[in-house]
Amino acid sequence: MKITGLATFIVPPRWCFLKIETDEGVSGWGEPVVEGRAHTVAAAVDELADYLVGKDPRLIEDHWTVMYRGGFYRGGAVHMSAIAGIDQALWDIKGKALGVPVHALLGGQLRERIRVYSWIGGDRPGDTARMAKDCADRGFTAVKMNGTEELQIVDTHDKVDAVLERVQAIRDALGPNFGIGVDFHGRVHRPMAKVLAKALEPFKLMFIEEPVLSEHAEALKEIANHCSTPIALGERLFSRWDFKRVLHEGYVDIIQPDPSHSGGITETRKIAAMAEAYDVAVALHCPLGPIALAANLQLDAVCYNAFIQEQSLGIHYNTTNDLLDYLVDPSVFAYRDGHVAIPQGPGLGIEVNEDFVRRAAAEGHRWRNPIWRHADGSFAEW
Repeated sequence: MKITGLATFIVPPRWCFLKIETDEGVSGWGEPVVEGRAHTVAAAVDELADYLVGKDPRLIEDHWTVMYRGGFYRGGAVHMSAIAGIDQALWDIKGKALGVPVHALLGGQLRERIRVYSWIGGDRPGDTARMAKDCADRGFTAVKMNGTEELQIVDTHDKVDAVLERVQAIRDALGPNFGIGVDFHGRVHRPMAKVLAKALEPFKLMFIEEPVLSEHAEALKEIANHCSTPIALGERLFSRWDFKRVLHEGYVDIIQPDPSHSGGITETRKIAAMAEAYDVAVALHCPLGPIALAANLQLDAVCYNAFIQEQSLGIHYNTTNDLLDYLVDPSVFAYRDGHVAIPQGPGLGIEVNEDFVRRAAAEGHRWRNPIWRHADGSFAEW
């Protein structure tokens, strides 16, 4: 079996899909994307195709090694996301060729389903209690919300109070055991992060996410000393070498690699195994499309320390197309009792509606995250 071609599709709302074809008619799908830089990642996939066309797609470890180590410069969001989508598609091909799901090739599943959470509140969180109640009515047992609007490096405490009011409203509506993740989204700087983390302590959150940007990981020690809430981080780390430091320093309780950014199934499996050795949990990051979610679930099936899965159905970014629109059979992602079953079909376990993908790609997108500014006119982290 030989690879004959790679084709990328820029599709709404903000995704990039990849199809790899072979001379035996077996094809695989992946989702290589950096949100807001989809065209850049597609260009990187096109460059990496030079290492792949004419080669056996089943030699996944070798292809990963060449794509990563074959260039003098390596790593980072664009490079690792391009590798990620290619890697997903190669695993999809291998599973389809053998007639088994990817998790069967990774040692077999150790769980039948995994808990999922739903996003609420939007970029500037509001009406969160009602939205959380709606999620609970649909069977979800956990939600995640952005904690704050933009915050200056040192800001007023009324913004902290507004976060506490929103979380309290959810607790009042749904009780003490409903899962709540509060995402600081990297928009909170060190001085306010420790204030906010300590103030949120009484609400017994499932986790606080990215209390500071990953490049400020040294601040996590002080934040951890201010609260016992589990600290989650990792969507902006892209390889086991990026995660090595945060795991070694011991202040992160949950890592959140994104298998469409962190080198695909091959690399994310290794990252999760590293985390298990440090007794750190995994909650894979996935505010993306159906191919990415399918790849995530194949990993959830085999990673002992995975405990919950992000998914994008109804997320505020999905204003045109949504998670299920690109699938022939959307029921593969049926959520029941706050869980989703591990797909059992061959490869990634989904069937992509290629006709719909091609029509959507004709429309394309140029999604960009918002650019915010503080009251003084200076740039504000989103």
